Amino acid sequence: MTENKLIIGTAPDSWGVWFPDDPKQTPWERFLDEVAESGYKWIELGPYGYLPTDPARLAEELKARDLQISAGTVFTAFHRGLDQWETAWEPARKVAELTAAMGGEHIVVIPAMWRDDVTGEAVESGTLSENAWSDLFTGHNRLGKTLLEDFGLKQQFHSHADSHVGAQEDIETLLGATDPQYLNLCLDTGHAEYCGASSLELIKNYPDRIGYLHLKQINPEILKKVNEENMTWAAANLAGVMTEPPNGLPDLRAVIQAVEALDRPIFGIVEQDMYPVAFDVPMPIAKRTRNYLLSCGSRTAVS
Repeated sequence: MTENKLIIGTAPDSWGVWFPDDPKQTPWERFLDEVAESGYKWIELGPYGYLPTDPARLAEELKARDLQISAGTVFTAFHRGLDQWETAWEPARKVAELTAAMGGEHIVVIPAMWRDDVTGEAVESGTLSENAWSDLFTGHNRLGKTLLEDFGLKQQFHSHADSHVGAQEDIETLLGATDPQYLNLCLDTGHAEYCGASSLELIKNYPDRIGYLHLKQINPEILKKVNEENMTWAAANLAGVMTEPPNGLPDLRAVIQAVEALDRPIFGIVEQDMYPVAFDVPMPIAKRTRNYLLSCGSRTAVS
């Protein structure tokens, strides 16, 4: 990525993939075939183990379809204590090795949710103590430093519904207490909207901390119901809270134009949470979404 443009890509998530292996999910070969047919050039690894983990095999499969890797994804729970490093690092190392081997430059880091993402059951308190916040900051600074020094990869923190970092205040607290050399934002426009955060304000107020984008929209009518009924993320997802652009919020045209004004290369990866979904549903949505996003900016492309 040498030109100052927004590169549109997609992810297994847009094909309903949440887990390394699940019969409800699109087989990985079909996913890669349909991504290429939809006109995308860049993808994320998705959950480790969904795509082949042997670098030579994966490189061959990607080359055959003219695809490249933008990022891998890891999950952390540093707020639960400094001993969480050992739990987080081994899976993170595997993802980092594969991402780097494929030429990716980023690791998207998703914090643990306090409610289970499938059942909605609470697994811990939804609020953090001062010590827990401190442990979270320390863990992510260490992770970002290690990823950068050992693999040349950049940590992009992904705020998430039903996690402890979702609202505007949470995100700003995180940014204020972490080292920009080691942590920036994977600004997920859908999760920000879901949690009441403003993507445009974050871009305006923290331009140097926007390192990566996940582009998605929320159905405002369903979100209203979610908030009125205090629905879990699991229930909201099944209710269709994520919607196909340009039918929801935030205004992705405004977001893309704001990101283009940052005047540096950045990935904008399409994510539309659809697990579980019939296998024939994702590709038509992926094609329409790609075409819409490409119409939103003057320097937005797929490669």
